[in-house]
Amino acid sequence: MERRKRILITGAAGFLGSHLCDRFIKENYHVIGMDNLITGRLKNIEHLFKLENFEFYNHDVSKYIHVPGELDFILHFASPASPIDYLKIPIQTLKVGSLGIHNCLGLAKVKGARVLIASTSEVYGDPTVHPQTEEYWGNVNPVGPRGVYDEAKRFQEAMTMAYHTYHGLETRIIRIFNTYGPRMRLNDGRVLPAFIGQALRGEDLTIFGDGSQTRSFCYVDDLVEGIYRLLHSDYAEPVNIGNPDEITIGQFAEEIIKLTNTSQKVVYHDLPINDPKQRQPDITKAKAILGWEPKVSRSEGLKLTYDYFCGMSEEELRHKEHNNFDNYIVK
Repeated sequence: MERRKRILITGAAGFLGSHLCDRFIKENYHVIGMDNLITGRLKNIEHLFKLENFEFYNHDVSKYIHVPGELDFILHFASPASPIDYLKIPIQTLKVGSLGIHNCLGLAKVKGARVLIASTSEVYGDPTVHPQTEEYWGNVNPVGPRGVYDEAKRFQEAMTMAYHTYHGLETRIIRIFNTYGPRMRLNDGRVLPAFIGQALRGEDLTIFGDGSQTRSFCYVDDLVEGIYRLLHSDYAEPVNIGNPDEITIGQFAEEIIKLTNTSQKVVYHDLPINDPKQRQPDITKAKAILGWEPKVSRSEGLKLTYDYFCGMSEEELRHKEHNNFDNYIVK
């Protein structure tokens, strides 16, 4: 009987990590989830605890990583991903993108495992090239408030490629563009859950800037499919995965108002420092190398996501979710 493949997923209790756990369980892998729960939530993966091919470790991968037994794959998805999170815990964000990836790569070298790292469209910064191709090096302010996230991801890519070229390690790099779907945290500061949360609470929708800046939203199931294909490909250079259907934030706010059937108005605030004015992936490589492109339309994905948020309790809608920040702040 063929041995069941074993995969370590860091950030397993987060939005994307939990969906990846589901996918690899479905594909009959033995999944080892790891998360320090600083932004992740156990409720995202509690349905997996009863399964024999799932195990979970509450652990900070920035310290060390020990996994007994054989290991075939590592997905490094441990990192704060929303501005609210990484601006409040900047040191931890930098550490998981440096010490965390170093530990993952070291473990992969010992185990002979293949590593896929979650990079981000934020490596392009506030881009001067549109849409963004993988060959674009970016326009990032390393000492600005967003630099702790942007540069952590850029360093993560550099470290991963160094292990690939120097040690011959099998590595994959995905650059993730704006992704949404069930299990997003309602109050994490990203535009989609922020808009839906405000609509459900009867609050005005807040736009930062004049609403002309653009984003391209990819439904989580499409992203997970792209990750799965990239992991099993033989391509080591970075690959953009996202939905190229670009929309302005102002137009998106109107879509949310229509979706939620609310009558709130839109209010405007100053644009945060270094906030990107436009974001659209060029997915030519994903199409050619992986045979991948998004399948879920924004209208369909928004309906699924809205239904998920509608199932939240009144307390969850009205109050910020509990997190463990205070236990991790470096004074």
